[in-house]
Formats: sequence, C-alpha cells, structure tokens
Amino acid sequence: MSPVLAGMLQVLALVAALGLAYRPLGDHMAGVYSSKNHLRVEKWIYKAIGANPDAEMRWTAYLRGVLAFSAVSVLFLYLLQRLQGSLPGSLGFSSIDPDQAFNTAASFVANTNWQSYAGEQAMGHVVQTGGLAVQNFVSAAVGIAVAVALVRGFARSRIGELGNFWADLVRGTVRVLVPISVVGALVLVACGAIQNFAGIHEVGQFMSGSQQWNGGAVASQEVIKELGTNGGGYFNANSAHPFENPNGLSNLFEIFLILVIPFALTRTFGRMVGSLKQGYAILAAMGVIWLGFTSLMMWTEFAHHGPAFDIAGGAMEGKETRFGIAGSSIFAVATTLTSTGAVNSFHSSYTGFGGGITMLGMQLGEIAPGGVGSGLYGMLIMAIIAVFIAGLMVGRTPEYLGKKIGTREIKLAACYILITPALALCFTAAAMALPTPPHSMLNSGAHGFSEVLYAYTSGANNNGSAFAGLNADTQWFNTTIGLAMLLGRFLPMVYVLALAGSLAEQKPVPASLGTLGTHKPLFSGLLVGTILIITGLTYFPALALGPLAEGLAS
Repeated sequence: MSPVLAGMLQVLALVAALGLAYRPLGDHMAGVYSSKNHLRVEKWIYKAIGANPDAEMRWTAYLRGVLAFSAVSVLFLYLLQRLQGSLPGSLGFSSIDPDQAFNTAASFVANTNWQSYAGEQAMGHVVQTGGLAVQNFVSAAVGIAVAVALVRGFARSRIGELGNFWADLVRGTVRVLVPISVVGALVLVACGAIQNFAGIHEVGQFMSGSQQWNGGAVASQEVIKELGTNGGGYFNANSAHPFENPNGLSNLFEIFLILVIPFALTRTFGRMVGSLKQGYAILAAMGVIWLGFTSLMMWTEFAHHGPAFDIAGGAMEGKETRFGIAGSSIFAVATTLTSTGAVNSFHSSYTGFGGGITMLGMQLGEIAPGGVGSGLYGMLIMAIIAVFIAGLMVGRTPEYLGKKIGTREIKLAACYILITPALALCFTAAAMALPTPPHSMLNSGAHGFSEVLYAYTSGANNNGSAFAGLNADTQWFNTTIGLAMLLGRFLPMVYVLALAGSLAEQKPVPASLGTLGTHKPLFSGLLVGTILIITGLTYFPALALGPLAEGLAS
C-alpha cells in the first residue's frame, strides 16, 4: 500500500469515528449543561467550595467566577512548582525557577500547555499529576463553560442570565471529561503507553554516559492532554515519545481525542438553540477548513522534491518512522487547528510551506474545530462577523439566531478578533527588534523569524506547540510568552461573556423574507470565506517574511 493511500484511509477512518461519536456526545453535553439535577459527588464539591449551583449569574458575575478560579489556579500551580524540591515524589528534582514557574503556571491554566522545559528532567510526580494534570481537566472545563454561556445568550431572551459558572465547571469535569478520560487511558495503556509511579532507572550504558528514564502516570495525563486540547507532554518529545504515543493506532486515537469534543460541541450548540441545522452549518465550515488544511499539508510534505525526499518517499525529516508523513501531517493539522499544542513531529523540520500551514492554522483563531469550548465560541464570533458583512451587502440590520447584531455586538466581536493578532505580532516585533531575544534563535533568516513568530502565535492563541529551534527558556521568553498566554486566554473571554449577556437581554426578532438563512450551505461558505479573508489580511505580511519566503526559496 502506498503511503499516500494509507494517509487517505487514516483520514477516512478518523472521519468515520468522529461521525459515530458526534450525535451521542453532542446530545450528552447538551443534556449535561441543561440539566437541573446534581450528582452526589457534585453536591459534595459545591459544599466544599461554598457555591450555590442553582443561582443564575449575569455575565459580569460569570466572568468574575472565571477570573477568580483561574487566578487561584495560577497561584496554586506556581507555588507547587516553587516548592517541588521540598515535596515527596519529586524524583530528586529541584524547585522550578521563578520565571519558568510563572510561564508554566500561566500556560496550563490558560489551556495552552506551552513548555520551556523538558518534562522528564524537571517535573516530579506530584507536580505532573497533582498540578499539571489537574489543570488539564479544569482549564478545559472552563473553556466549555464559556462556550455554553455564549450559547445560552443566543437561546435565552430578555433575562440577561447565563447560568452558573461553578455548576458548568463541575459538570463539565465530572460528567464529560473524567468519564471519557478513564476509558481513553485504558485504551492508551492497551496500546503500550506507560502508567506507573516508578522512579528514575538506568536503561543502558553509552560512551557519553548512562541513559536514564523515569516513569509516571503518562497514559492518564496523555488522554486528558488530547481530549481537553491541552498539549503539554509528560516527556520533552511530547507525543513523539513511545511512552506517550507507542504506535500508529495510538496516534490515530489521540487525533480522535483532540477533535471529538470540539466537533461534537456544534451539535450541543444546535440542540441548545433549538435548531440542529444551525449546528450543522457551523460543523460544515469547521469540517471544510480541517479537511482542506489536512489535504494541503499531506500534499506539501509528500510532494517535496529532491534526492533525499525521493528516497524517503517525502519530507521525513523530523518525523517518526512509526507514524510516517501521513500520520504526522494529520496530527500536525489537528493540533494547530485546535488549541492542543501536542506534537508527534517537529514542525520546524517541515517544508517551508508545511511550517506555514501549521502557523496559519493557529492564526485562523483555532476554530476549525478549535479548542474545547474556545473553538465553538470563536467560530460563533466569526459567524456574527459574517452576518454583519452580509447585512452590509443588502442594506439590512444583521440578525443571527433571531438576535439583532447591533453596534454593541459588532464592537465586542471586533475586539475579540483583534486581541490575539495584536499580541502575537507586537511581541514578535519586540523580540526581533531587541538585541537579546534573537540570540535564542537556532536559525537565521526567514526560518529564524518563523521560530519567533510561531512561538508568540502559539502562546497568544493558547495552542502551546513549538516550532523547535528556539531556546524559549530565558527570562524574556518565559515572561513575555506567559503574558501572551494569559492575555490571549482571558481577554477574549471578557468580550465573549459581555456579548453573551447582551444577546440574552434581547427580545427575539421573528424571521422574515429578508432574513439570512444561517443554516444553509451558502452561509457556511460565507463563513469560511470571512475567516480566510480576515486571517489573510491580518497575518499575510508576517507570513511573507517567514514561511512563504522560505518556501519560495526552496
């Protein structure tokens, strides 16, 4: 079987698996966030934190809950790292330096999971399991909660209340993320991923010294890393490490985990607003972009010319032979079109255009299908922009799901789409202009610029993957990327929740002959075009200096 055909079959198998999970998971999540009942374990949690899960919140109160919980999480994770040297189960590792501890705390709480350290050489069992893995769960649950709040803004009218943040947080964790993670961890263990609390042990002697490995609860952390679109690896090699991702089957399963909740949330959206067709329209836009990027990436990596490429069957540099070009390309697109950040290959070693595709995937706003929760609310923001553009074309006040998109709504949507590009481009410009940061670049020229642009694009968009080749473990990069991650995560949430509150206060507008059919293929096409045009206008100059220049020169 040819590698290209094998890649196509992997895509088809992935689409089939996602299709089988779409309806039951989407309906389950709609039921979870619409239910008035509380499980016994949830009641214990509410009592422990002193929350009333039945109290409705306006958008300001909901936002305070999000920010307060996240601030406490950052502080807790920071202190856990700073005290690691005094904790049991540290495997002899010392405490983490202040700038790196801040960067890591910001990263995992912001659902970014950018890592400027080698996990197996820095973090003990307590920090890995009690700190990082916990944030993998709750940061994902926060993203879903904010998305559900926006959906309620469309579904409700004349009340201005968006539900209860604490109830949404707990339910998302207990009823959605934990059950799937338990089953998924068993699958990964069956595939060969490790799950233990072993210490450091020697596995071989070499001329330069001994080779040592440490164990860990890898399978359980790996599954929520992918399911929650987090991305932080237990080991420095991330999902390229055989302990995390042993074979082709586990590789395909991990890609499935990355995509399943973001895609299924479109059905949850359709169910909660009372029109499944609206969810299908959003799903179609996401699916078209994902399939288009996957096809383009595979073509780019398979078709690259040169004697070495011809012998290897394509651009194999930086890719694991057990995954090949197809498995690596599908994974790379899945991880950069979501806010996952896990990697099973090194994006810096991709062809010039291939590296550009990974960057462009993040620069779209990670909405195809995007992160858990963040992908849905990002796509709904783009849908609002699309109906606004359509309204300008026909001279009509734009409407979406029966809600008028007025001056306030479009200003909030515009602020949302401007935040992450401003962070990524401004920090990149500052890093390239100052004398010290460029010293961290392994390469010069267009590829070196791509390393820096990729780092800040990854941080600001809460992706977390790295281009490799950039030494980001410096005070400058730890601090500025940490700030980019926090601002890129929580500033957009301010505008999303403000928009949700504004929509929830509105009275629904009856559909008329002039109402744009946002459930039809025409709107899905308009939505895809809007996304590509906005991203192109924003990032094309920067991409022209980096991956495009490198690709054209090769």
